[in-house]
Amino acid sequence: MISFNYETAFSLEDEPRHESWISAVIQSESKKEGDVNYIFCDDAYLHKINVQYLNHDTLTDIISFDYSLGNELHGDIFISVERVRENAVEFNVSFTEELLRVMAHGILHFSGYKDKSDEDVLLMRQKENEKIAMFHVER
Repeated sequence: MISFNYETAFSLEDEPRHESWISAVIQSESKKEGDVNYIFCDDAYLHKINVQYLNHDTLTDIISFDYSLGNELHGDIFISVERVRENAVEFNVSFTEELLRVMAHGILHFSGYKDKSDEDVLLMRQKENEKIAMFHVER
């Protein structure tokens, strides 16, 4: 089950469409859908989590906690809406495109993709673009 939670004034415009898309992303990676929670928050909220659980004193757009069991994806994906907005401007893309990118990014991490090496980052970006394109396909 995909759920959306809000710790800030932001909310998704069309939750059912996003839920259907995330389910399709999971299936496209030959994974099973478990409990995946998206938590949309601000920079301060995510920074606190970053310091407390990862010992990183930096701002970030996404932190994912993977609780997957075998092929069944479970986890919490925290997204700073503030970071997504700023990154969209910095990368010259729409807010929606950048939001879809980070939403897919968390699922891709749960599916086993990494982003530590240059090669990993390249593959992650290719997969993110593939998943974003899936959102724009009429269902």
